[in-house]
Amino acid sequence: MTPPVNNLSIAALAELPAAAQSLLNFAGDQKIFLFYGDMGAGKTTFIKALCEQLGVKEPVTSPTFSIVNEYMGSTAQVYHFDFYRLKSQDEALDMGYEEYFYSGNYCLIEWPEKIPDLLPHHYIKVSITLQEQQSRLFTFESI
Repeated sequence: MTPPVNNLSIAALAELPAAAQSLLNFAGDQKIFLFYGDMGAGKTTFIKALCEQLGVKEPVTSPTFSIVNEYMGSTAQVYHFDFYRLKSQDEALDMGYEEYFYSGNYCLIEWPEKIPDLLPHHYIKVSITLQEQQSRLFTFESI
């Protein structure tokens, strides 16, 4: 059976809140999101919009150096990961990734390709592709 897929194209930053809500609607009860896209595609910017939709009031920043940032949403904890700087999957093991991934809270994961053997079995894959005129194509896929 082919997993459900949703494509959404946006042309302006003002459209991000609606795109984030569209992702949450698509995801249903799923709370693990893997974000794929080239450097500068807008992964962190989209995650900021997604956190706003989840009721996070504090500033959302990239966890590039800390690896994980924790936020409190209106109804759940939100964990934002950036695995870009990992040199090996062992670093994710050392930080106790399982406690986050299997906590039942939202996990927003940038650069999941750095931890291919540690990914959960079920998640929402979010691909962001830069298109002409600085627009973005978002593809949501349930895995």
